[in-house]
Amino acid sequence: MTGLRDIRVISFDLDDTLWAIDPVITRANRVLFAWLEARYPRITEGHTPQTLHEACLDFMHARPQEKHDLTQMRKTFLRHLGRQAGYADDFAEDAFAVFFAERNTVELFPDVESVLARLARRYTLVALSNGNACIERIGLTRYFSASVNSARVGAAKPDPAMFHAALADLGALAESMLHVGDHPEHDVLGAQRAGVRAVWLNRHAVDWPPHLVPPCAQVNDLQALVALLELDEDEVLISAPSIF
Repeated sequence: MTGLRDIRVISFDLDDTLWAIDPVITRANRVLFAWLEARYPRITEGHTPQTLHEACLDFMHARPQEKHDLTQMRKTFLRHLGRQAGYADDFAEDAFAVFFAERNTVELFPDVESVLARLARRYTLVALSNGNACIERIGLTRYFSASVNSARVGAAKPDPAMFHAALADLGALAESMLHVGDHPEHDVLGAQRAGVRAVWLNRHAVDWPPHLVPPCAQVNDLQALVALLELDEDEVLISAPSIF
């Protein structure tokens, strides 16, 4: 029976793992909408922040081959809006900068900073995200030794390339890495495909999808993750679907 004592690297998903992403994106879209309305009113005419966001999602969903690079996709959408409204598309970089600043203004879950600080003293931590959050802007670089996102890799979780890229950056083996994230497919399935053990962070106590292989463990907050890691090796059952 193998415990977690051999773990040397812990990778963390970001959105909905370290902070709630929906209120962040809602605010970022609202601020961007106001910016566009003041400078390019033909773009926002007939729209609300919500309907413009929905149009953006439809635009992205129609381009699944580009879904790994959300930054480029949003810039392309902004240029598309500009052309539709009869504007030159040279405003897209400035508009995206407005959105990006708000997108990286997040409220960490209460357990995040204390746990990251504690784990960073013992493990090498790496951020691993399909999104375009910037740990430098958010102020988390002191905890993480590396940051990998899908735009850089050219593929998004659950593609194992994301995990392979993190391991390559750190010169680590898959068996030495544990991934922590909120999404059953992106995080747990992706880690499993890469030969990496995964802990499912289930903050909302939802049921595990029955069609997927369970994670090595699940926790309802990051304090429980610390407790899991600090258990004596003989007490850790990697096959156990839950610790609560």
